[in-house]
Amino acid sequence: MSVLSAFALFSTARQAIASSPRLFSSSATLGYPKLKTHSGSKKRWRALASGAFKRAHSGHSHLNVSKRPGRKNRLSLTAYSSPSQTAKLKKLMPY
Repeated sequence: MSVLSAFALFSTARQAIASSPRLFSSSATLGYPKLKTHSGSKKRWRALASGAFKRAHSGHSHLNVSKRPGRKNRLSLTAYSSPSQTAKLKKLMPY
């Protein structure tokens, strides 16, 4: 086997390895580091398609005898995030 044919064999093998898809990513910038969702906000808020968030009012489940009917009705309504809350919630819940 001559040196020229050995070099040709080595170069074709190297091209085959270089053209095969990689099974891992060597780039550290793709999605690194992963962001964690804030557990408290995840349990209390739900995202809307408009980008805002909604939540339920607290204090509506027990000790309702001493609460006036209008107050109980207001507590049963859905609360929505303000623009400043929305900006904070988007950082707390990135996904």
